[in-house]
Amino acid sequence: MIESVLIANRGEIACRVIKTARTMGLRTIAVYSDADANALHVRLADEAWHLGPAPAAQSYLDVQKVLSVAQQSGAHAIHPGYGFLSENAAFAEACEAQGIVFVGPSADAIRAMGLKDRAKTLMDQAGVPVVPGYHGSNQDVVFLQQQARSIGYPVLIKAVSGGGGKGMRLVERDEDFVTALESAQREGLNAFGDANVLIERFVKNPRHIEIQVFADSHGNAVHLHERDCSLQRRHQKVIEEAPAPGMTDNVRAAMGQAAVKAALAVGYRGAGTVEFIVDGSSGLREDGFFFMEMNTRLQVEHPVTEVITGQDLVAWQFDVANGKPLPLAQDAIPLFGHAVEARLYAEDPENGFLPSTGKLLGLSFHAGEGVRIDTGVEGGDVISPHYDPMIAKVIVHGATRAVALSKLADVLRHSVVAGPKSNAAFLAALVQHPDFVSENFDTGFIDARLDALIAPDHNMQTLVGAVALQTLLSARQRSAYAMRQLRSNERSSAWDAIDGFQLGRGRTQYLPIVVDGIEQMHSVQFGVAGLMVEGAKTTDQVSIIENADGLLLMANGRQYRAHLPDYDHEEEGGSGQIGAPMHGKVIAVFVQEGQSVAKGDRLFIVEAMKMEHSVVAPTDGVVSKVSAKEGDQVGEGFAVVSLHDEAEAAA
Repeated sequence: MIESVLIANRGEIACRVIKTARTMGLRTIAVYSDADANALHVRLADEAWHLGPAPAAQSYLDVQKVLSVAQQSGAHAIHPGYGFLSENAAFAEACEAQGIVFVGPSADAIRAMGLKDRAKTLMDQAGVPVVPGYHGSNQDVVFLQQQARSIGYPVLIKAVSGGGGKGMRLVERDEDFVTALESAQREGLNAFGDANVLIERFVKNPRHIEIQVFADSHGNAVHLHERDCSLQRRHQKVIEEAPAPGMTDNVRAAMGQAAVKAALAVGYRGAGTVEFIVDGSSGLREDGFFFMEMNTRLQVEHPVTEVITGQDLVAWQFDVANGKPLPLAQDAIPLFGHAVEARLYAEDPENGFLPSTGKLLGLSFHAGEGVRIDTGVEGGDVISPHYDPMIAKVIVHGATRAVALSKLADVLRHSVVAGPKSNAAFLAALVQHPDFVSENFDTGFIDARLDALIAPDHNMQTLVGAVALQTLLSARQRSAYAMRQLRSNERSSAWDAIDGFQLGRGRTQYLPIVVDGIEQMHSVQFGVAGLMVEGAKTTDQVSIIENADGLLLMANGRQYRAHLPDYDHEEEGGSGQIGAPMHGKVIAVFVQEGQSVAKGDRLFIVEAMKMEHSVVAPTDGVVSKVSAKEGDQVGEGFAVVSLHDEAEAAA
C-alpha cells in the first residue's frame, strides 16, 4: 500500500498532486532544481530534495537523480505529473525494477502509444477508426508522394515521434509535397531524433475532441466523457471545455466506446486520454471522428472533467496504483453542467506571444462560486525562463455553456497579474468572441482571428493614463508637502499649500503621462479640493501596483506600465539600443563592434523555454557596442547591441 509519494515534477501539476495526496494521508516528497529552490510546490510538500541545476536535462529529466532521491527519501511511489518523465517508458521500467510504484500505465502501454504510426496501425487492427493515410515504414520520397496522391490533397505530413505541432506540415498541392516533406523530416530529426513521417488526409473544419479514459488492473475500463480542445495556437491547446459543444448522446457513446477499446487494446492501466480529430463540417456524427493519438498520462486539462463529473482523477490514479478496482462503473459516472478551462501564461500576445518572465509583483484572482484556480505560483514568486511559463489554469463551472463562458471572461478580466505580462486579456476576448460563443469554431479559429483578439483597447489605454497621472501627481503632492513639513519648524501655513490655489478660480493644465512607452496628454484641474485628472474617476476598473519605475496598472486582463516623463534623463543611445525581447540565454551573437549592418541583418538570438527568437537590425547602421556574449543570461529589454548610423559613428 502506498504511504508516501515523490512527485517527479514542478509547478502547477506538482501542487495539484500534493493537494490530493495529502487528503489521502500520503507523505509528499517534492524535488526541485536550483531555479525552484523557493517554489510553491517545495513549500507545500512534507519534504523537498534538491535535484541539480536549472536546466531540466540536469534535474527533472535526469532519471538516475530522481530515482536516487526516491530511494533516499523512502518513497513508495512516484507520480510523474505531465511532461518531463511522464511518458518515458524506460523510467517506468526503472521504477518497477527498484520496487517503486509508477503512478501511471505500464512501460509496454507507453511504448505502444508512443509512436504515431505504430499506434494508428494498432488502433486500426483493434477496430478504432483512424484517418485514411499511410502509416508504414517505407520512407522513400517518390513512394510517399504517390501515397499522398492516392489519399487526395490536402494532406498532413506528420513526424511519427512528433508532438506539439513539431514535424507537421499541411500540403495542399502536389508540387509543394517534396519541399514540405523535407522540412518535416528535418524538424522531426532535430526535435525527436527521428526523421520518419506518416501521411494523412487533412480533415476540413477539424475539431479536436478527446476522451478521458481510466482502466484498472482487474480488466475494467471506463470513459469519463469528452473534452473539446479545438481552440489552439501553433497546435498548442489554449481553451478546453466539457462537454463538447454540439455533442449528442449517440456520438458520445460511440467515441467513448472507441476510446475504451483503444485502452483495452494495449492493456492500459490508470489515467489516459484518447484524442480524436473530428470532421466538424456538418455537425458531430458517429462516423465523423478518427483516432489521432493517445496520451498515456494525466492531461493538463483534466480539471474540466473533474468538475463535470465530481471526481478526483488524481485520487483515482492512486487507487488504481494501489491495485484497487475503479470506483465507478460506466453507467454511474455523472455529467452535470458545463466547465471551461483557460491556460493563463506569462507571455506577451502583442509581441508574438513571447514568454514574459520575472518576479510576480502581484497575483490575485477574481474568485466566486464555480471558480477553481490551479496554480504553482504566488505573488512574490518568479516566473523562470527555464520552464513552461504557465501561471495558472483558470477553471469555471456553470449550469450552461453560456454561463460558464461569461463567468470565465469575468474572472480573467478582473484578475491581477503584475510584473510579467500575461495572456489574460487575449483569453477573455477569445471566450467572448461571438463566433466561439455561438459554437462556430474549429482548430483554425484563433489563427483566423488573431489580429482582432490581440488588438489594443485604445479607450482603456486612455483611462489607464488618466488614472496613472492622477495617482502619480497626487503622490508627488503628498511627498512635496511632507518634505516642506520636515523642513519647517512652524505649523503649516497658506504658503505651504500645493493645491494649485490662485486668486480667482482654480487653474487647468495639460500634463503628460507615459503609458507603455507612448506619451499621453491629459487635462488636470487644480483647485482648493486638490487636483483632478479628467477621466480618472472610474478607478474601480483599474488595479494599481507601485513599481520602482512608476506604476503597473491592470485593466480588463491587460497590464500597462506608466510613469511621468523625465525630460532630464532621456534614453542614452535612443533607438540605437537593441534590447533582448525576453529574459533568456544569448545563444548566438552575429556582430562585433565597428561592423556595418543593413536593415534586416541578424544581430543575436535569445533562447527561453526552448523557444528561440532571432533579433534583426531595425535599420542600417554601425555596431557601436556589444554588451553580451554567447551563453550570457540577459533580462528582457537588456541592450545586447547598440547601433548608430554612419554619421553618428564617424562623429
